[in-house]
Amino acid sequence: MRELGFGEDVFGVARSNFAGLSKVLDGQRADCILADLGVSSMQLDTPERGFSVKTAGPLDMRMNPAKGEPASAWLAKIKAEELEEVLRENSDEPKAAVLGRALAGRKFSETTGLADAIRAALARSSEDEQKKAVRRVFQAIRIAVNDEFGVLDRLLNQLPECLADGGRVAILTFHSGEDRRVKKAFEAALRDGRYTAIAQDVIRPGAEECRANPRATSTKLRWARK
Repeated sequence: MRELGFGEDVFGVARSNFAGLSKVLDGQRADCILADLGVSSMQLDTPERGFSVKTAGPLDMRMNPAKGEPASAWLAKIKAEELEEVLRENSDEPKAAVLGRALAGRKFSETTGLADAIRAALARSSEDEQKKAVRRVFQAIRIAVNDEFGVLDRLLNQLPECLADGGRVAILTFHSGEDRRVKKAFEAALRDGRYTAIAQDVIRPGAEECRANPRATSTKLRWARK
């Protein structure tokens, strides 16, 4: 951190998303970068933020409530075919077509209203399948509202230039859409000579870690070296 101008014992903190990495570094090169793509548990567990499927709250889902539009406004104006594509791309939802037609263009003020509508659209499915669909739909909408894939793509593109020679980057992903992007970007950068080595396989948490932290179950880690 001293090389970034923060002194030996002081850690600098910058409020930004991943796409702002090169601006934060301001021409400096890092020896190591760790990007944790997970959503904060505090955000997920706070009903007022609109992420939770368990407790009623405003259908918001914005990481930064001061920017962009809430999920309720986003969902109210999207078309069925567009929503279907979002559900497939952002969460691999198998019932994307059915849910796209059932949810697009509707006005939901609370998270529980959206969750109920998802379950109603899949009334013939099992309770477990409905539960999984609710989680996938909420995930897909959250990613779209916050442009998470766009931000990730911009991060992946600038990473090699943000690393010092021999520097490493490690990225923690939590679902297949993120992991696919990281894998393909690392492979492309390796072919182009922007990296000298990348992980051949993902690193996953062990059984003990998953028991201690169930939200770590889906985690994958990939690394690259410049």
